[in-house]
Amino acid sequence: MAEITLNAAVRSNLLNLASTQKLVDQTQNRLATGLKIASPVDGARKFFEAKSLSDRASDFGDRKDGIDQAISQVKVALETVDAIDSLVNQLKGLAISAKSASGSELASIVSQYNELRTQINNLAADAEYQGLNLTNSSSSSLSVSFGTLTSSQLTITGQNLTAGSAAGLSLNAAGTAGGAVGSFTNSANIDSAISELDSAITTLRGAASTLGSNVALLQTRLDFTSTYVNALEEGSSKLTLADINEEGANLVALQTRQQLGISSLAFAGQSEQSVLSLFR
Repeated sequence: MAEITLNAAVRSNLLNLASTQKLVDQTQNRLATGLKIASPVDGARKFFEAKSLSDRASDFGDRKDGIDQAISQVKVALETVDAIDSLVNQLKGLAISAKSASGSELASIVSQYNELRTQINNLAADAEYQGLNLTNSSSSSLSVSFGTLTSSQLTITGQNLTAGSAAGLSLNAAGTAGGAVGSFTNSANIDSAISELDSAITTLRGAASTLGSNVALLQTRLDFTSTYVNALEEGSSKLTLADINEEGANLVALQTRQQLGISSLAFAGQSEQSVLSLFR
């Protein structure tokens, strides 16, 4: 079978059409995906620069979720401290009332006092968030990572705010009689109980201040991390995203070039037809 030989003009037009079609396919793919750089083939340097930014954004996105959860954890502890503070103030009110009470009235006050004291412990025990309680044990702690560096973190130590614990709030039971520790049967014991309550209130205010400061710090880091992640993702997009308007204009220009190439190919073919007509 004889090999078909194309003249230079036809061959040139065919090569131009093939090149134009390749650019059309590339442009249509960019319009479909919105990406100018989708793989290392499209541009290795920009692709890997964008990937590095995206990976870092992903890492800090994980940190952001951890910080957000930590804020909720500390807010639970802070709400618990406020609630315990309210109960302790109620205890103080009962202790003051006990000074002028006697008989059945005193017995009722003692009963209420001891019940509220028990509720403080119940409240502290209930303040758990994702398996961690920062209000009923000084051995509990919450570590929050802010970045990829080991030193970029915050550790929040829990506090024992239960009643009647040497390590927590030293609030003894009121007792009823018989010289029990903290008994409300005499003014000296009541004054001692009020002193304990004042000390507990000071401890609770200190705990609230510390937790509040930690919440503010965590919120600042959360805001920064959110902004930082957005900046990283934006930087990655600048390297890889296609300009839709530009690509749309390119497609129109390439399609026009295709039509011109087809016309040129037709003209080049006409010259061979003219030679053929001489032999007819």
